[in-house]
Amino acid sequence: MSLLPVLALLAGAAIAVQAGLNAQLGVQLRHVLLGTTIAFGVAAGTSLLASLALPRSWPGPDTLQAVPGHLWFGGALSALGVGLFYFLIPRMGVGPMMSFALTGQLAVALIVSHYGWFELPVRPLTPLKLLGAVALVAGIILINRE
Repeated sequence: MSLLPVLALLAGAAIAVQAGLNAQLGVQLRHVLLGTTIAFGVAAGTSLLASLALPRSWPGPDTLQAVPGHLWFGGALSALGVGLFYFLIPRMGVGPMMSFALTGQLAVALIVSHYGWFELPVRPLTPLKLLGAVALVAGIILINRE
């Protein structure tokens, strides 16, 4: 069995836990955006330390200039998405928020994969995948029933 699915599950679990922790940080600080800023600051510092610790070569100026302009704005989408997580979790709870967020992520991921946007592998949307998406929405409805 490949280790990749296990790592993906670990990544999902880490996102759920960090979302709850960081949402509560925003509540405790009484400032969601400050909590988001602190979370991104810690994440940036952690990423920088990991980048410095792992042996890799750094991109040169030519490589940096060759990167398409739109790719530099993914961080803005991260800030929007994460900020909304931290705003909504104290109001909705981690489970409901993550269930809706996961549904949004998977719906967009199916479209991105179908068309191969961002030079990613093309994975056509099939009737079986569409059935899986419908089952996911049904599951979200069941998860969020009071």
